[in-house]
Amino acid sequence: MDTLPGSAPRRVDAIVVGAGLAGLYQLHRLRELGLSTRVFEAGDDIGGTWHWNRYPGARCDIESLSYSYSFSPELDQEWVWSEKYAGQPEILRYIHHVADRFGLREHITLRTRVTRAVYDEGDRVWEISTDTGETVTAPYVVMASGCNSTPKDPGVPGADSFAGPAYHTARWPREDVDLTGRRVAVIGTGSSGVQLVPVLAGRVAELTVFQRTPAYALPAHNRPLTEAEIAEHKAGYPEFRAAQRRSKGGSVVTMPTRSALEATEEERTAAYEAGWRSGVLSGLLRSFTDLLVDRAANETAADFVRGKIASIVTDSSTAEALMPRTFPFGTKRPCLDTGYYAAYNDPRVTLVDLNRTPIEEITPKGVRTADQERVFDAIVFATGFDALTGALTSVEIVGKGGATLREKWADGPRTYLGLVSAGFPNLFTVTGPLSPSVLTNMMVSIEQHVEWITDCVAHLRAGGFTEIDATPEAEEEWGAHVAEMAAQTLYPAADSWYLGANVPGKARVFLAYVGGADRYRERCDAVARDGYEGFVLS
Repeated sequence: MDTLPGSAPRRVDAIVVGAGLAGLYQLHRLRELGLSTRVFEAGDDIGGTWHWNRYPGARCDIESLSYSYSFSPELDQEWVWSEKYAGQPEILRYIHHVADRFGLREHITLRTRVTRAVYDEGDRVWEISTDTGETVTAPYVVMASGCNSTPKDPGVPGADSFAGPAYHTARWPREDVDLTGRRVAVIGTGSSGVQLVPVLAGRVAELTVFQRTPAYALPAHNRPLTEAEIAEHKAGYPEFRAAQRRSKGGSVVTMPTRSALEATEEERTAAYEAGWRSGVLSGLLRSFTDLLVDRAANETAADFVRGKIASIVTDSSTAEALMPRTFPFGTKRPCLDTGYYAAYNDPRVTLVDLNRTPIEEITPKGVRTADQERVFDAIVFATGFDALTGALTSVEIVGKGGATLREKWADGPRTYLGLVSAGFPNLFTVTGPLSPSVLTNMMVSIEQHVEWITDCVAHLRAGGFTEIDATPEAEEEWGAHVAEMAAQTLYPAADSWYLGANVPGKARVFLAYVGGADRYRERCDAVARDGYEGFVLS
């Protein structure tokens, strides 16, 4: 290992970018192979998503007992979750516990952003440059930088002109933000906004929510877990983990067997009521087989949710504005909420429909819409992310022949299995674009990717290979397959971040594989079993 005097190593076997759930597990597995590994993390601590997204109300929408690592039976038994859906502080404590338990911290360099990665074709190594001036080389680089980790610019004129404090949900300060008794604006009603609004509504003097596109929000029915539930789950964890890995979405659920259009109206209503009461993100979507492929079937579920909104929100005009009507149910990720719709019954909470009165600019005093200027003490931007590709294209990645990943992906990401992009050998992406990733329980997809990458590196080293690269033909075939699968669904009917539609100028390409984590896992396993079919090993 080549080191600089008094410093961390400048040449290692592997480099991992990101110290969230993916980066930590990848580090653990590479260390098990005996590889010297360094992890670079831009934040001032580990945790990834759960380090940055610390806004009030931040919570996972996958049940805690499922949204956790499965690689260690001992970890399953010793960690005790307190709630059905753990909040950000508890998930972050879990991540820190994992880092300490498996001795991972000493390999992580914090407060260091990777800015450039250049492939040396002669030596077959990657040279990584950071914003601290450090340069490190390694044969293998794993980008574990997250699917939703690059906040989207609010894109509002004058956003920097506001005289008061302004916050972004994805970069919430560590120190307490006291908004008690303040006049607060929240811009954005995606998952972060839906979680944040009910919490702020109970604290501030006035809350004004600026909504461009209403969300389908389902009740989480969150609650503390009982000791009996925890004991029962721990006893069955081995079987449960195996079932997760076999499942379509990384969660163990009963799959539907019939069409919504085959059922009577009474049967549909009963099924939707059960899904609504389940407090599970997929509860409504898995009521019937065709909700994501048939417009008429989908409308029955969408209409059910709109009926629920009307029954909760007392002001009819506000209720109508909160009802999604421009895209099918489930084609944007539904939100799990705790009192979101009911928050609008509070006289201190006002909804501004930006389709009627769009924002013209942020002013030093507040927000000017087409009809008036509203004065605020604080503004919160809940405007989402440059999803799936943003964290990768924000780094200058230079592959074979001097080609950059940013240029190659100008018309949309091109990868083989979401793992490797042709021309960028030995550069792996965890839950990269065109893999199931965000359409699944991310923990299950993270582990599947990390384990595949680790096995691949072990195979290369055992066989004396120094390079693996995807073939352009395999990459082209996979991209066409992903697009074909998406086209068979209703997903492309929504202007969602799944297609990059939330980022001006971003290519409109469906960014995830809809065929299911089970089918995808089989494909990845078969590729490896067949000598890494679709890759060139040299």
